Amino acid sequence: QVQLVESGGGLVEAGGSLRLSCAASGRTFSAYSMGWFRQAPGKEREFVAAITWAIGNRRYADSVKGRFTISRDIAKNTMYLEMNSLKAEDTAVYYCARSSVSYVTENPENYNGWGQGTQVTVSS
Repeated sequence: QVQLVESGGGLVEAGGSLRLSCAASGRTFSAYSMGWFRQAPGKEREFVAAITWAIGNRRYADSVKGRFTISRDIAKNTMYLEMNSLKAEDTAVYYCARSSVSYVTENPENYNGWGQGTQVTVSS
């Protein structure tokens, strides 16, 4: 069973940057992809970005494309989300997740392991 722990959230002014980390432990997951989702108050959880662990193929939501960068450090079993040019609408709880498939996927139903979430608040 994989365990995922996010960190790096916080309060930042609009236009600022944050880097989220997701440390994974437990069962090996080299055959799978991982992703970031977020959920703002009163809204459904939405896809942010995903990456295949072995090769590093990436996909981004249109709302973050060009501002956010997903990456992973295989040796450290850690995934990152570099967030630049942050906007007030990026405010949400950010979750990392491990999928049950080997390709990048936006569908939360393809993810079977979730972290506890980290709060990101962008002040305007």
